[in-house]
Amino acid sequence: MAGNKLTGDIIIAFIERYCFVPEGALVGKPMVLADFQKEFIRAIYDNPHGTRRAYLSLARKNGKTGLIAAILMAHIAGPAAKRNSQIISGAMTREQAALVFNLASKMIRLNPELDSVCKVVPSGKKIYGLSAGVEYHAASADAASSMGLSPVLAILDEVGQVKGPVSDFVSAIETSQGAHETPLLMAISTQSPSDADMFSMWLDDAERSGDPRIVSHVYSAEPNCDLLDETQWLKANPALGIFRSHDDLKTQLEQAKRLPVREPAARNLLLNERVAMESLAFPPSVWRACDGEIDIDVFRKGPVYMGLDLSARNDLTAAVLTAEDADGVMHVMPFVFCPTHGIEDRARRDRAPYDVWCKTGFMLPLGGDTMDFDMIAEALQDELSILGINVDQILYDKHMIDHFKASCDRVGVFTNATWVGVPQFFKDMGVRLSSLLTQMLDGKVRHGGHPVLTMAASVAVAKQGREGVSALAKNLSTQRIDPVVAMVMAAWPFGDGRDAPVEAFDVAQFVV
Repeated sequence: MAGNKLTGDIIIAFIERYCFVPEGALVGKPMVLADFQKEFIRAIYDNPHGTRRAYLSLARKNGKTGLIAAILMAHIAGPAAKRNSQIISGAMTREQAALVFNLASKMIRLNPELDSVCKVVPSGKKIYGLSAGVEYHAASADAASSMGLSPVLAILDEVGQVKGPVSDFVSAIETSQGAHETPLLMAISTQSPSDADMFSMWLDDAERSGDPRIVSHVYSAEPNCDLLDETQWLKANPALGIFRSHDDLKTQLEQAKRLPVREPAARNLLLNERVAMESLAFPPSVWRACDGEIDIDVFRKGPVYMGLDLSARNDLTAAVLTAEDADGVMHVMPFVFCPTHGIEDRARRDRAPYDVWCKTGFMLPLGGDTMDFDMIAEALQDELSILGINVDQILYDKHMIDHFKASCDRVGVFTNATWVGVPQFFKDMGVRLSSLLTQMLDGKVRHGGHPVLTMAASVAVAKQGREGVSALAKNLSTQRIDPVVAMVMAAWPFGDGRDAPVEAFDVAQFVV
């Protein structure tokens, strides 16, 4: 920012020479940057292509806010200060924005050399760099005072909190930088919970595009890793053992291991995984513990139950089979159908590799732009005939079932099966979900790690209804939970529904 001579090492030297630790056990001592922080700074300021955007994503309590304050100081009163420029730090709340401002202010007060060249205005959350005429402003999404600026540098703190693909606040900051030839926008944050959130889209774009002007450093544990695997802790917490407490992290993750309801938040905040912090219907560790290989012979011996979740004819339809082995373990076999045409478009829309799954046989493409129920009935007949499996009972969502039953009659499939309707209300599906989770926690489920089923389980959340029970739901229209809905229905006869009375299919309802 201050010419060709500006390098990452110059920024690092300034921070470690002039910026003192603003609070904590080492307060008042010179900052010593960790290796990962130095790597990030060098990647930004030593980029031969010039850096326009820089992202750093890591778990909570790894010094993100302190690093932001130190970089700001290099632009307010250090080697990166650009004459008569404006710079800004942005956060989603006033409280978060104040944290950055307060840390920068404390750095100034702790060092008389900085104090002599900076003017702090607490009432407006502003700092002026007197030597170069730099104006710094701490802004937040819930305050309108940040507008009207034209910052050459903007650093966004915890933008992973933005839900959805856009933020009016962030967009205003981005467009306000348009007056500069070489603006720099940084985002330092824990990951967002969803692929469809703004920061996730930024990180994914940086990875896919390969744009040399974007610096993106992501520290994250492997998806669905063991919560107590310490090698994974370090992947998401590069400051572990430096200024991230090992004992504190261990305590929180052990608690999340004991209490599955806390696992999603722990994975997102402590391991920097892209996991929804809502209460997932299927905690990742519980799901992973049930991914043993299924035994086809169990289905051949029977009895076999099939959960059926029909959808629009241009979308996914799921039929999930369950059968129990001699040890009382329920095996799960899904069949997921989709139209042949437009698979790539649906894959982009839903952010899932449908095209790959179709090629590998985990999804079954049918028809063209749409698929009719005759095709699905014929496909199920063919697949089950090849495997030598007979279905004894079909448990279904009543939506469009009359059309599918008519197709089965025309094809001549499931003629000896009992059809049982399952109301999709919280009370009915809630007890079925609770039953399945109990089976899983008892180690009585084996689903084989089927990728489409696993995808659905990874986005299905448990939302509470008025009856006081939790049932399956999803947060985004692009998420697909059809396979696990079918699984919940098909698991019931081997769980708490084992001795429940059966509501048999009434053929009269299909007579016109």
